[in-house]
Formats: sequence, structure tokens, C-alpha cells
Amino acid sequence: MATILIVDDDRKITDMLRRTLAYEGYHVVMAADGHEALAIAQTQQPDLVVLDWLMPGLDGIEVAKRMRAAGDTPILMLTARDAVEDRVTGLDSGADDYLVKPFTPAELLARIRALLRRTEAASNKKDKPLAYANLYLDPVTRETRRGERAFNLTPREFDLLHCLLLHPRQVLLRERILQEVWGYDFEGNGNVLEVYIGYLRAKTEASGEPRLIHTVRGVGYALREET
Repeated sequence: MATILIVDDDRKITDMLRRTLAYEGYHVVMAADGHEALAIAQTQQPDLVVLDWLMPGLDGIEVAKRMRAAGDTPILMLTARDAVEDRVTGLDSGADDYLVKPFTPAELLARIRALLRRTEAASNKKDKPLAYANLYLDPVTRETRRGERAFNLTPREFDLLHCLLLHPRQVLLRERILQEVWGYDFEGNGNVLEVYIGYLRAKTEASGEPRLIHTVRGVGYALREET
């Protein structure tokens, strides 16, 4: 059964959550503050994090940002704040869902099940070989080729091509690609995406193959065949 990390400084809340989740068969680990949560997340790698917003020291928003920068573990944020702008802040920090207190155990469990299902489906999809036109990528073996011609990619180039192959024929916003490939709070070189698109084009078109990675000016990029 999945391991769930509960992060909350309210003992009554954590006891209720622990009993509820343990009764359903989940393995529960607990943290009373943000720093402890980050340490446990790194060492025990939980399958899901239930994270309270208001905590002393490192609050839930900052914890969510740091967890999201480090990986893609689903985060369910708990808070008494129910204004629309607060929900937006919570989700933009990296949380995958947002549950307002007070809540029923049934709703909590339903949200957790939904997040775990979504994560499992995404994980299964990430491991499957991807192909479009004559472009092929295998996430497990790290094999990439154009037709019969194999080529090598750096880890970042591989992640970028994987992102594009997950969404063939779709226009992906520049911001979305940066978030998925470089991480939520990426603040690097402003033209890093353009540079890596150039690297991918050079490798996927090295033998004169027609272009598959197209620029949609002012918007982003699309993986599609030329018409």
C-alpha cells in the first residue's frame, strides 16, 4: 500500500489523519514542520504528501515549492483559507489538489485515491516507448532514433524530446515546457529552451530528415509533420 507523509503542526489534525489513513491500509509517516517534512520526503520518498499550509517557520507554500522542484510526488494541501486567490496560490506553489478545512474523512480519502490513480497512470505512460512519424524514444532503455538512424541525447535533451513526444501535434506553451522539463521555479537563462530546441533539431535532422519540431511564433513549439 502507498506511503503517505502527513505534514501538520496540529496534533489533533495529525492524529485524525493518521487513524483515518491507517484504517484504509496506508503506511503513514508524519512531520510536524516544513524542515522535517523535506528531510523525510528525501529519505523515505512517500507516494503522496498531505501538507498543511499554515505552519511555523517554513510554511506549506514554501515546502510545496521545494518538493516540486525536487520531484513530482503528488501534494494535497490542507488549509482553512477558502478564497479563490488562496486556492490559486496553493496550486501554483506546486500542490496538485487543495482541500479546505473542515473536511470529511470520506472527501479526504477520495482526493487521495484520485491523486494516486492519476500518478500511477502518468507513471505508466512515462515508461512506455513513444513514437511519432519516424521518431522513436524509449524511456527505459534511453534509446532514441530517427528511422533506422540512432542518435544520442544529453539527459536534458532527452527530457525535452520526451515532453514533445507525449503531446504530438499539440502546440505546447513555452511556459509549460519549461515547467515540465526544467521544473516549476526554473529561473535560468531566458533563451535556454530555444537553445535546446536547436540542439534537438540538429540531432533529429542530422541526415537531412524533414523537420518535426516546429516553432509557433509567440506561443511555443509543436511536434508535427510538415504539410
